[in-house]
Amino acid sequence: MPEHHAPLVATIALGLALAFALGLAAHRLRLSPIVGYLLAGIAVGPFTPGFVADQQLADQLAEIGVILLMFAVGLHFSLDDLMSVRAIALPGAVAQIAVATLLGTALAWQFGWGLGAGLVFGLALSVASTVVLVRALQERRILETERGRIAVGWLVVEDLAMVLALVVLPAVGDALAAGGAAPGGFGIAVLVALTLAKVGAFVAVMLVAGRRAIPWLMHYAAHTGSRELFRLAVYAIALGVAYAASALFGVSFALGAFFAGMVLSGSQLSQRAAEEALPLRDAFAVLFFVSVGMLFDPRIVVQAPLAVLATVAIIVVGKSLAALLIVRAFGQSWATGLTIAASLAQIGEFSFILAGLGVALGLLPAEGRDLVLAGAILSILLNPLLFGAVERRRTRLVRLPAGAEPAPGAPPAVAPPAREEAEAAPEAPPATTLTGHDVLVGYGRVGSLVGAGLLAAGRPLLVFEERAEAIAAARRAGAEVVAGNAADPDVLAAANLAAAQRLFVTVPEAFEAGQVVEQARTANPAIEIIARAHSDEEVEYLRRLGADLIVMGEREIAHRMLAHAAGRDAPGAPPAGRD
Repeated sequence: MPEHHAPLVATIALGLALAFALGLAAHRLRLSPIVGYLLAGIAVGPFTPGFVADQQLADQLAEIGVILLMFAVGLHFSLDDLMSVRAIALPGAVAQIAVATLLGTALAWQFGWGLGAGLVFGLALSVASTVVLVRALQERRILETERGRIAVGWLVVEDLAMVLALVVLPAVGDALAAGGAAPGGFGIAVLVALTLAKVGAFVAVMLVAGRRAIPWLMHYAAHTGSRELFRLAVYAIALGVAYAASALFGVSFALGAFFAGMVLSGSQLSQRAAEEALPLRDAFAVLFFVSVGMLFDPRIVVQAPLAVLATVAIIVVGKSLAALLIVRAFGQSWATGLTIAASLAQIGEFSFILAGLGVALGLLPAEGRDLVLAGAILSILLNPLLFGAVERRRTRLVRLPAGAEPAPGAPPAVAPPAREEAEAAPEAPPATTLTGHDVLVGYGRVGSLVGAGLLAAGRPLLVFEERAEAIAAARRAGAEVVAGNAADPDVLAAANLAAAQRLFVTVPEAFEAGQVVEQARTANPAIEIIARAHSDEEVEYLRRLGADLIVMGEREIAHRMLAHAAGRDAPGAPPAGRD
C-alpha cells in the first residue's frame, strides 16, 4: 500500500521504530530514553528533511497515551488519597500557577507583547505535563508515597484550572486581543460557574453511579473467563469515560480517565486492570513524546536564544522555586519540597493546547507558541537530570543525623516528619539480619499463597513488595517486609542473599523477574531460585539468567490434570469424583 494511503500506519510504525532506536542509543549513553523519543519526533517532524509524519494523527495517538496513563494512576489513587492532600495541593497549585503566570506575563511584556499574549504565555508555562510527571514518579517508585500523592493531587488541580482557562479565554479573547477591557465580571463569573457546575456534575456522576457501574462491569467481564473481553473492558472504560467526560461535561480526557481509574481502585480487580492496561499505555506514552518532538522547530534556538533561555528559566527555576517555597510554607520538609519542585519543572500537553488556542484567537504571536514548544522540549530533556540530582539531595537530607549541618549553600536540615522517614526507607533499606531464610519477591495472588505456606512451615521469610495493601497483608501474616522493587539493586541488597537459602520470584513480569534472578545468582551462586513464567520463551529466559526451577502455570495445570486422570485409571482406584 502506498505510504500516503496509510498515514496512521506510517506514523505509528516509523514513530515507534525511531523512538526505539534513539531511545536505545540514549540509554547506552546513560541518558533518559525520553531524550531519544523526543529526537525521534524531531526526525519525523516537518522541520527536518525526509519523511514527515501526520501531526494531527500523532497528537491523537499521544492523547490515548495520556488517557491510559491517567487511568492507571487513578487505579492506584483513591478518593481518600486525593482528599488527604487537598489542603496543600489546592492552594499550592493555585499559588504556583499565579506565580508562573506573572513571570510569563512579565517576560512577554519585555518582548513587547500585549496583556492577552502575556496571560496565555504565562498560563502555558504554569502547567506541568501529566506524562512527564507520572513517568518520573513511576521510574523512582514514589508514585504511591506521600510526596507522590501530593504531586498527583497538585496535577489534578492544575488540570481543573486549565479546563477553566480554556473555557474563559475565548470569552475574553476579542477584548484582550484588541487591547480593550475584558467582558464584565458577571459574564466571566457565569462562565466559571457553569464550568464548575459541569465538573461537579461529572464528579458526582462518577462517585455515585460510576462507583457502582464500573466495578460491576469489570467483575462481569472477569466472570466471562475471557482475558480478551476483560482487557477490552479495561480499554473501553478508560477511553469511554474519558471521551464522555470531555463531550458531555467539558472535562479534559486526562481528568476523565483519572476519575474512571479512581472509582475502580477500590475493586479487587484494580491490580489486574492495571496490568492489562500496561502494554498499550507504555506504547502510546512513547508516541506522546514523539508528537512533542514533531512540534519543535530547532531554528527558534538560533533565532532567539535569549528568549528560549528566559522561557526555560521560568519553567525550571522560577516555577520550581515557587513550588518549593509553597510546600515549605505548608510545613513539609525540604526533602519533600525538592521532589515536588522537580516534578513540576517541565511543561507539556496542556501548554500546547493553550498556546494553540492563543494563536487561533489572535492573542499569542506564533513566536510565543514556538517559545512554549522550545521550553517544553528543553524542560523535558532537563527534567530527568534535575530529578536525579534532587533525589540524591533529598536522600541526603532525610538521612542527615540529628544536629548535623548540611553543606554550605544547602537548604537547612529539617527533621523530617514520620511519614517522610517511612518513605525514605524503600530507597535504601537496611539489610535484614535473617540467615538461612527464604526471600519472596511479590505478595500478590501467587506470592501470598507461597508466603502462607512458608510461614506455616515455620520458615523465616523476607518479602519484597511495593503495594501498600500487600505490604500490610504480608506483615499481618508474620513476614518481614522490605517496601520497594526488588529489581533495584539497592533494594535487593537488603535481602542478605549471601545468607539466604531460597528465592521465590512470583511477580508476573518476566523482564523484572529476570533482573531479580540475575542479581541473586551473582550475589549467591548457591542459592536455590524458583521463579514464575507464562510462556516457554519466559521459561528459557529465566533459566538462562540462573533460575533453578521455573513454574509455568498452564503446564502445571496440565500436569495436575494428567496426574489426577492417571490416578483414577489405576487398578483399584476409587470412582471418579471431586478431590
